[in-house]
Amino acid sequence: MRGRYAPSPTGDLHLGNARTALVAWLAARAAGSSFVLRVEDLDRGRVVPDAEARIMADLRWLGLDWDEGPDVGGPSGPYRQSERLPLYEEALDRLIEKGRVYSCTCSRADIQRAASAPHADEEGPRYPGTCRGRGRVELGPSALRERLGGGGPRVAVRFLAEPDPLVCQDEVQGMVEVLPPRMVDDFVLRRADGVFAYQLAVVVDDAAMKIEEVVRAADLLSSTPRQLALFRALQLPPPLFAHVPLVLGPEGQRLAKRTRPPSLRDLVAHGLKPEDVVGALAASVGLLKTATPVAARELVTHFRWTAVATTPAVVQVQDGDLVLRPLPQQSE
Repeated sequence: MRGRYAPSPTGDLHLGNARTALVAWLAARAAGSSFVLRVEDLDRGRVVPDAEARIMADLRWLGLDWDEGPDVGGPSGPYRQSERLPLYEEALDRLIEKGRVYSCTCSRADIQRAASAPHADEEGPRYPGTCRGRGRVELGPSALRERLGGGGPRVAVRFLAEPDPLVCQDEVQGMVEVLPPRMVDDFVLRRADGVFAYQLAVVVDDAAMKIEEVVRAADLLSSTPRQLALFRALQLPPPLFAHVPLVLGPEGQRLAKRTRPPSLRDLVAHGLKPEDVVGALAASVGLLKTATPVAARELVTHFRWTAVATTPAVVQVQDGDLVLRPLPQQSE
């Protein structure tokens, strides 16, 4: 099962990033398959200088390697999304020709104010279909490019979703069904500033790089139906998915780079060794009974999806050590 890890160079790796990378690497190596490192750097305004090099150094410190990537090359390159824009242009053209896109002038504030805006998810409020409902004229490829790059109103390009149920068999979460009223919304494919959206780029890249299994954190599960809809619209074979439960902070909060949780480099400063971190992360996800120091390569032969936990874990630094504890049970 050819796998991948696709970090964004927006800061140093924290424990949640590291655990996802470890599980993705173990899944590929246990299957005797190749592993790809792809850098998702489309949003150039959020890219931190030297973050890419620091991420690769941290992954190697953990004991992880890759067969293809921005530093080693490979047949599916380039391996930075900022260098793959022609592929996204081509995919967008195909969707335009199929009549599966339309232009949108709604701002984020417009969407939030819409009385009919459905439930929010990781990407904010789900789009209520305002521009689709007004009968906006879909543009051909040349007119769309002219409008995006010209001096007229800046517009986004949205996917024209179809009311079809979607089903995904997840290695960790089990059967995931997307049915009304949680159908796929008309999500953005290209922003008004011309930047391609994550959803389009990741689908194009996973297909082009022949990724067979996508392992990522459970907070991205809401993106999967949108990506499956794109795979279907582009007539591309989807990979298998595995959404690993989150690593949470001491108070049960989600780890995020913007809140600056302890990074792997902070753990090194505390004197922790790679085996300490790998053992703690492996135990937190159910691959070890206790947090015993272990090298990543020693876990390969023991990896099984059936052993992976389905609930989050709290991992924190305490007195220079990594401490694991179960997430407190919430009262009903």
